[in-house]
Amino acid sequence: MDKLKLINKLSPIFLIFVTFFACYFAYNCWQGEKIAKEKVTALTVQIEQLNKNIEKNNQIIADNELLKRELENQSLERQEQINEQLKDNDCAKQFVPMPVSASLYNRAKSIRESTDISQSIK
Repeated sequence: MDKLKLINKLSPIFLIFVTFFACYFAYNCWQGEKIAKEKVTALTVQIEQLNKNIEKNNQIIADNELLKRELENQSLERQEQINEQLKDNDCAKQFVPMPVSASLYNRAKSIRESTDISQSIK
């Protein structure tokens, strides 16, 4: 009988404790879900911004590639014009001293290297 009385006295306390714990657990779950949704929203916004940046950068790369091809074509046309002009020029058939030709070669090489984007990407 004493055990039954003790159980009857502890039953409301236990019920209050369980109710409090359930409310506390539910509140923590709700807070966690709220924080998770905020993080998902923030990450979604960041992903959209990154996708826009990628799209913009890809367009810049495509434009630069097109410009590069146009400049290469212009360079080839100019070189063909120079070659055509030099074909009939007696001066063009004369020997160029080594220091002069080496200097011109090195200058052209450094210009080519400074405009070569494949090296800067690596």
